[in-house]
Amino acid sequence: MPEQGTWLGRVVDVCVNYDTKNTMKGLIVREDNDAPGLMIIKLDNGEYITSTECQYSLEKVNLS
Repeated sequence: MPEQGTWLGRVVDVCVNYDTKNTMKGLIVREDNDAPGLMIIKLDNGEYITSTECQYSLEKVNLS
């Protein structure tokens, strides 16, 4: 397995087809630094999706 990146294990907000009204939580379970450069996200419903099939951003954290 290739060396993994710094987002491995991070929680992200995920949407599909730019539908930001329907986001879900996901956990980055693979983030290749080298070839093949694959990122896989495990969604809260147990499904897996690649980063090329969705849009994602780091989970927003309230620091107040």
